[in-house]
Formats: sequence, structure tokens, C-alpha cells
Amino acid sequence: MNTKYAPLFENFTFNKGISLKNRVVMAPMTNYSSNEDGTVSDAEIAYYERRSGGAGMVITACTFVTPNGQGFPGEFAGDRDEMIPSLKRLASSIQKKGAKAVLQIFHGGRSCPPELVPGGDIVSASAVAEEKAGSPVPRALTESEIEAIIRDFGETTRRAIEAGYDGIEIHGANGYLIQQFFSPHSNRREDKWGGSVERRMAFPLAIVDEVNRVVAEHAKHPFLVGYRFSPEEAETPGITMDDTLKLVDALADKNLDYLHVSLMDFWSTPRSGADTDRPRIEIIKELAADRVPIIGVGSIHSADEAQQALATGVPLIALGRELIMEPDWVQKVEEGRESEIRVTVSREDQERLVIPGPLWNGIIHTPGWFPVV
Repeated sequence: MNTKYAPLFENFTFNKGISLKNRVVMAPMTNYSSNEDGTVSDAEIAYYERRSGGAGMVITACTFVTPNGQGFPGEFAGDRDEMIPSLKRLASSIQKKGAKAVLQIFHGGRSCPPELVPGGDIVSASAVAEEKAGSPVPRALTESEIEAIIRDFGETTRRAIEAGYDGIEIHGANGYLIQQFFSPHSNRREDKWGGSVERRMAFPLAIVDEVNRVVAEHAKHPFLVGYRFSPEEAETPGITMDDTLKLVDALADKNLDYLHVSLMDFWSTPRSGADTDRPRIEIIKELAADRVPIIGVGSIHSADEAQQALATGVPLIALGRELIMEPDWVQKVEEGRESEIRVTVSREDQERLVIPGPLWNGIIHTPGWFPVV
């Protein structure tokens, strides 16, 4: 190994005592490939096994916590106890390759396709559609439904514990239900769940509290709880960097094991509302300080780019598309073969890369998503 990359291969130990063999995390990525009954498919198991030998921690694709929260076709389910054997199979397949397994849990809210939701009943914080042509207007959740969904996040956490995961990640990013409550674009409520930025934080923080309560009650071994968020929105009104810094400040006091910043570019700077000359990740890390570790992500392709990102002081780096195109990314850097890392895919690569059919079709037919040659 080139010694300049040695920091990528240092162990990292969370406050709860769970240790990772290196600083590389596999980012959560939807693969559209589960069975129709919501169980994890053989193709998904093979896909995760192929990528779990290098990274220190693997965060799974998101699983929905309640039937009206399914955000994608071919998404595996975590909304009922019958799914525990399926969830366990996925956790075991990751862990046997040497990585810690973290289950990402979410509710799609207004982003759910109506055909995937019972009765086509799309729900959100308020009856405000996404700013995309043809987007349905969701129904505003009642207070009792909000409380039920908070409990559902706790129940899916319990299932993850029973299925043997090392932790869960609360998906509060990418425009899904938790973010919809935090956003002034999608949350126009005037009750305790909306209005000021503090009241828009109530739903995310209530979920964190419920998940932590369930972990304290049910986990017999250390169990990680992380939270993923998107720092800003393009919409007006939308989440600003100032809003997010208030949320980060609150989350950092919640005894979480990590915060995962969802970015397309690790080095991106704020649109407004904060120092627009500094990377968002740097501002967030400075505020979180020693209270909670940060996972950074976003267009980190090469070993040099990963090393530069780690040099900011962010302790963990997540790779997404890079581990799809190059499942042996970590091993190649560790063996001094970083020049052999593949940064494109060809139309003949599906079998070699062990990629399920639905995900492969998306890769090949979505212009600009992956560099297809």
C-alpha cells in the first residue's frame, strides 16, 4: 500500500465500542431488485456480498417502515415481523464478509408512487405536491397518524435488532418524509409539527428519540443509530443551510453514533444562509465538533480524493457509485493497485460486477447517472 493512503485503513471505533476495520463506508443505494413480497432477493444478496469484503461498514438500501411509505418498486420491506428472516439474511451476508451491517429505514412520504401505496393514499406533512410535472398532491397526515409513523420507525428498529444488524440509519435526506416535515416547502402546518424551524424539527427529533428508546429497551449488544440529512433544498421556500445547522446542533445532542451528510459533491458550498466560500461538510463538522462523528460522501472516486476528504477531519468516507463500478475499490487501494480502479462501466459488465437486473437497467438507461462506455 502507498503509505499516503494509510489513514484510510485505520480502525475507527464508535463511542458504543463498535469498531470498523477501515474508514470506508458503502453508501446506501436503492437497487429496485427485491422480491414482490418485500423479501430480499438472491440477486441482492449476491450484490451485497460482492461489495462487503472491503468497506468497514455497509449501509443498506432503504427499507420502508409502514406500507404507505414504500418509495420504490423492488424495495425490500421492514414494516412487519414476517420480514425479520429476510432482513436477517441480508445482515448475515454483509457481516460474513467482514463489514458491519447498518439497515437504512425510511418513509417516502409524498415521493411514493401511488401504485405502490395501499389505496394510492400518498401522505406528507401538508397537502403540497413536489415541484415535478405530474406529481400527486399528498394528503396531510393527522396528528394520530404522525404518532403512529414515529412508532413504526421504532418497530422497524426493533426488527433490525432482532435480525442481527449492527445498527440502523434514519433516512432524513433526499426529500423523503422526514425531510418533508423539516422543509418549509412541504410543511405548511400550523400545529406543533410545523411553522417555525424548531417546530419543523419536531418530527425528525421525535423519531430519533423513539429509535433511541427502542434500542435502550431491546438491544442486548451495542447498536448504532445514525441519521442522514440533505443540507439544502433548491425549492423556495426550502431548507437553508442556516436551518440545517440548527438541526445538526439539535441532533448532535441526541446521543447519535453518526451524522451522514447526503451530498452529490463532498466539496460543495452552501447556496446561501452560511459562509458560501467554505464546503458545507466543513461547516457541519465544525458545529458537530466532538459531539458526533460525520460521514462524508459525494463524488469521491479515487484514492487521492478519498484521502483529501479524510484530511478535512471527517472520520468516515462513504462511496456509492464507486463501489458499484469497482467492488474491489478498497482492496485495490490496500494492495497498492489503486491505478487499476475502474471508473466506468461497459454494457458487458453486469455479470462480472454482480449487479441485479433492475439496477443494471437503470444504470444503462439513465443518461448521466453512471459513466457507461
